[in-house]
Amino acid sequence: MTLTGVRSRPVGGDEFDRFFEDCRYTAFRLETLQVYDVGYEKEAFRRFLEDGEVITSESHDAWARLVGGSRRFSRVHVVVEPLTDYLRFESVWGYRSSVQAGEEVNILPVTEDTWPEGIPRHDYWLFDSERLVRMNYAPDGTMLAPELVCDPQEIVRANAVRDRALQQAVPFREYEKRFDADMHPL
Repeated sequence: MTLTGVRSRPVGGDEFDRFFEDCRYTAFRLETLQVYDVGYEKEAFRRFLEDGEVITSESHDAWARLVGGSRRFSRVHVVVEPLTDYLRFESVWGYRSSVQAGEEVNILPVTEDTWPEGIPRHDYWLFDSERLVRMNYAPDGTMLAPELVCDPQEIVRANAVRDRALQQAVPFREYEKRFDADMHPL
């Protein structure tokens, strides 16, 4: 999709959902935040912190159906160690079930004083290597409006970042071996 003279534009919820439906081959996610404030996770996160309980939701089932199809879904999450409570939760609640459903989840661990060279500090989705959606968040991890990036140079750059991040990251199954069942370091 090319919009003459437009570098990016906001994307509404229905249009964003269609990107997943219209994607033919691949969908890649770069995650860089250490805490996300996502409404549908609030109760599950609270229960995880309270007693370690992991509950599933309709969103788990819908995501499993989506990533379990014929398209390739992958992600890299740059995680700052030690893990925040949210990242422990996301690993236990989200990543384990995503990997089981067929998504390729990868972790790029860093320390608070380091950040991988060439990896931006913002999230995005890249669909079929040609449709780039920048995910915008408030400082507290609350989702703001995503935006469709229409600049071909930015799309090429996002592909290069994807390749670099995948090369530096480790598969989640390998990464989680360093932790107990609740993602506390061994």
